[in-house]
Amino acid sequence: MAYDDVHDEIVVPQPQAQAIMTFRGGADGEEAPIRVIQGPLTLLGDSDDDPDRLALDPVNHEIFVPQKDYILVFDRRANGNVAPLRILKGPDVFRRASGVAVDPVNNVLLVSGSPADGGPRGVMIFERTAEGNAKPLRMIRGPKTDLRGGGRIFSYPARGLILAEGESGTRRNVVSEEANRTPLNEMAHDRGYVGVWSIHDSGDVPPRWMIGGPRGMMLQIRGVALDPKNKTVMISDKRLNAVVTFSFPEIF
Repeated sequence: MAYDDVHDEIVVPQPQAQAIMTFRGGADGEEAPIRVIQGPLTLLGDSDDDPDRLALDPVNHEIFVPQKDYILVFDRRANGNVAPLRILKGPDVFRRASGVAVDPVNNVLLVSGSPADGGPRGVMIFERTAEGNAKPLRMIRGPKTDLRGGGRIFSYPARGLILAEGESGTRRNVVSEEANRTPLNEMAHDRGYVGVWSIHDSGDVPPRWMIGGPRGMMLQIRGVALDPKNKTVMISDKRLNAVVTFSFPEIF
């Protein structure tokens, strides 16, 4: 889900109902959404995937929803059975979109997943308003990136940074020595991490910074949030059943 701090709203994908629901920022208890995007015109759930991820652009009033081999873009103010504003899809776009993030400051759309050429998974960078069979401007992928999973992706527009989830088998945690020493290292072989790149990076580029890695504590990352005021990064982890906060002044 995403929080719209400009309009004080919470936007939530609902895979069972194949819908996008918007709630008041102060919603509490059993409260109905103020808007629901749902119905056959939306194309939500029209692929093999049901909507379970989204990215929000409160500046340009848009919601981006990855659906297997395409991305649907809706007006964030839309309500009911409405068609997308535009669709990013085609043989030159990508084979599968695993995650999506938007940077309205630098006007780019970030997609994690499998590229159209069948090469290794990674991060594809598009124009924010790309539609149809638009090729990515740049791709970050290759063995140095460790982006084998093509998982969740997040943006920090103020610095033009990309934060992407990956799985590491060779790198070590460069942020937290305490996490390196955690006994949870014995729990699993695969280590999750959040890598940081620039929106201007291209090709087989290692992350500029990394949280987690083969000796870190992250296992199954589910969410990332930045706190610029306190210069920290918060990561939710499904298998740890926890939200972990790291001091990370380098990126702010």
